[in-house]
Amino acid sequence: MHTEIQSQQFQSSSESAAEVLLRTARHLHRSAFSDSLSIALPVLRRLLATSTLTAVSLVELQRNRDIIQRKHVLRMLAIEAGFNSWEDFRHALDRMSVDEINHYDPLRGAVGYPNLWFSNYEEAQAYANEHNCRPLRFGMQALVIRN
Repeated sequence: MHTEIQSQQFQSSSESAAEVLLRTARHLHRSAFSDSLSIALPVLRRLLATSTLTAVSLVELQRNRDIIQRKHVLRMLAIEAGFNSWEDFRHALDRMSVDEINHYDPLRGAVGYPNLWFSNYEEAQAYANEHNCRPLRFGMQALVIRN
């Protein structure tokens, strides 16, 4: 059900790419504060992997999530998309369609644990090819989910 709702987000032709990304950021920001570690930890790891938040460990961030602001999530999304800042990414989104932001796979909101995480996409791809799984990129890291 959760995946169906997110898939619908990406099918709306009346929304701009920026609107979809802002909604995604709201969802991720709320997820970071979830009591469920399987929902919160993937977002917290992405914040740390993109160096959006520094000088804090995963355990410290999990205990002190009140430091996470929406601007941090927007910066994380921008870095994952290859931009230096949310501002740069926001300007680029004005020229993009929703279809062009395919790196925000609708399944990402439904993945957490148990899944196999890899330090890079190439390792995840090799594992996925061998075990009939699907690799998903999270910044520099990746995970695989069962098909």
